[in-house]
Amino acid sequence: MSRKLSVPELQEMISRSRFHQLFRPEIMRADNDRLELVVRFFMSAELERQPGTNQWHGGAVSAIVDTTGCYGLALLTGEPLPTIDFRTDYMRPAVGTNLTATAKVRKAGRSVAVVDIDVVDDNDRLIAVGRASYSTKDWKSAD
Repeated sequence: MSRKLSVPELQEMISRSRFHQLFRPEIMRADNDRLELVVRFFMSAELERQPGTNQWHGGAVSAIVDTTGCYGLALLTGEPLPTIDFRTDYMRPAVGTNLTATAKVRKAGRSVAVVDIDVVDDNDRLIAVGRASYSTKDWKSAD
């Protein structure tokens, strides 16, 4: 296992990506022992489903699922790893709100890791749930 990452280290890491910067991610909590990460994302006009609706685009919500899962796994690996697959199930539209995502690493094997992600609005209503798998082969394996 790699060394534990601090909130400032994770914040710097996630903020490197210009794509992530669209969401202005803010690391709220990182629990290295429980392998849980909480990240807040902020609504902007660039992320709207349609101009003036103040409703999050579904693709933006899916990007939040993947991004939070990836950096949640970084709690274990020390770095973001490539996505193999992910799924997003939408529970309700996100309108006029910022979003907070919580990632929980469920399993990290020699080649694949699985992370579950919940996305809630400012009123703690469930907006989406996701599950993502990431390649750990290059991280752990010498072959």
